[in-house]
Amino acid sequence: MTKPIIAILGAGNIGQSIARGLLESKAFQAEQLILTKRRIGQLADFKALGVRILDNNPQAVSAADIIILAFKPHKIKAVLTEIDPYLKEDRHVLVSVATGVFLHEIRDILSDEVAVFRAMPNTAIAVRESMTCICGENANGGQEQMIIDLFNQLGIAIKIEEEHMDAATVLAACGIAYALRFVRANMQGGIEIGFDATDALNIASQTVKGAAALLIEGHQHPEDEIDKVTTPQGCTIAGLNEMEHRGFSSSLIKGIAASFQKIRSS
Repeated sequence: MTKPIIAILGAGNIGQSIARGLLESKAFQAEQLILTKRRIGQLADFKALGVRILDNNPQAVSAADIIILAFKPHKIKAVLTEIDPYLKEDRHVLVSVATGVFLHEIRDILSDEVAVFRAMPNTAIAVRESMTCICGENANGGQEQMIIDLFNQLGIAIKIEEEHMDAATVLAACGIAYALRFVRANMQGGIEIGFDATDALNIASQTVKGAAALLIEGHQHPEDEIDKVTTPQGCTIAGLNEMEHRGFSSSLIKGIAASFQKIRSS
């Protein structure tokens, strides 16, 4: 499959972000993409780029190799039932980005032994910086690598076991909100010590981006980088210790655990 045709069914915010990211990556061309949506007029920008736009899911499936389901979870069953007669195990690979829909729930609806994946991106997929966790069933090594390579065009993708998908949702998807709350708090602190809101936000945002780059590109542990800026009796260690006295790390860990328990109980 040198140039797979990718159909993104239900091209709302997440589906459009995937499509836009694939096009911007230059790894995929407009003629390789099909987008479906009930109101196709909302996809006019993609049509102008040469992407095929349809309001018919079975038609899209029949023309594609990789099918990405970008619907809300409550719509997945109906869509799978609609497209099931058109899915062929010797051709199609199915990917769901719907939160909380398990592989066995998808497979129970399908007639053919189609390779099925779940992918959990986060909202940074809109700028091709997503952390996407992927698990699959009934797929060979080539199909698995193809899906990981596809989502690597939209950030970083890793394979995990499905049992960890809820935890991945908390750490990567909810984690965006946790990180943004830190940036906002950092910004507010910057305003308190003298910066205007615009400068404080720019400084806080770039600082977080730089911190992440030190870990990702430098392959360092956070404490190794912290040690480099915590001099004896310095201002950094004073600030860190005050944050820890007030429960900084503990609050974050408890928040992650609370989100995880909420997913498990819903």
